[in-house]
Amino acid sequence: MATAFLGPRGSFSEEAALLRADTDQLVAFSSFPALVSAVETGLADEAVLPIENSIEGAVSTTLDLLIHETALRIAGELALPVRHFLVTRPGVQLEDVRVVTSHPQALGQCRRFLDRCLPGVEQVAALSTSGAVKDVAEGGDDHRAGIGTARAAELYGGTILAHDIQDVHTNVTRFVVLAREDAPPTGNDKTSLAFRVRENVPGALHAILAELAVENLQMTKIESRPSKGWLGDYVFLIDFEGHRQDERVARVLDNIRDRCSILKIFGSYPRFPLESVRDAIDPVQPID
Repeated sequence: MATAFLGPRGSFSEEAALLRADTDQLVAFSSFPALVSAVETGLADEAVLPIENSIEGAVSTTLDLLIHETALRIAGELALPVRHFLVTRPGVQLEDVRVVTSHPQALGQCRRFLDRCLPGVEQVAALSTSGAVKDVAEGGDDHRAGIGTARAAELYGGTILAHDIQDVHTNVTRFVVLAREDAPPTGNDKTSLAFRVRENVPGALHAILAELAVENLQMTKIESRPSKGWLGDYVFLIDFEGHRQDERVARVLDNIRDRCSILKIFGSYPRFPLESVRDAIDPVQPID
């Protein structure tokens, strides 16, 4: 089985994909749409894409692909703690650094460290954290540093000057696994879907969500995205516990279908054990 991820190697997406498959089963692609196309055309059996971050929120590109551009299903989910490392060429000291490069989200997530330890240093955006580390480690400039993963530093021969430089140590990114079919029931599942209300009238959204409450189904996420139609026209996205083949979930889907102008079931899949991620994180406690 080939698993596609957003490259180059050493990215957070690769780290997430390694929770799913071995290194020799991974295939790197350069964009989210390319990941989807890889599965649709048989270049890969599944693809791992980030869908939300505990600090930055939803990954809009992934959501828009699911809503508008693909019939692939969500077959799994993964969660990965976000740990950022300051990486340079071997022999470079902190006082030598004049430029820091990384993905804009990574730069934003390390703002406190950069302000305190590298004040006034130029910040340059890169397409990916792993690409930034690769360019720094393999380039000839001893005045540049990159922010990325420890794996990227190891892969490309960089030196880690500082570890865990992210502002929030409980930062976690959730990924989804896209495949041609979703997963069979396990008894501990989640279902994701998108819908538009048939009529934009008071109580229309409440009537749909109330069906979950009637069946005692726990909703785990709700958000909205512009429909890409008219201003003020939105698509709602919800995740809730249960599998679409479960009797209660099937009843809910039948009951809300007539209330929706669009209903797209992204898939049902096993719930990732978030407790394992929480236990692995040791947040830095502030001093009273």
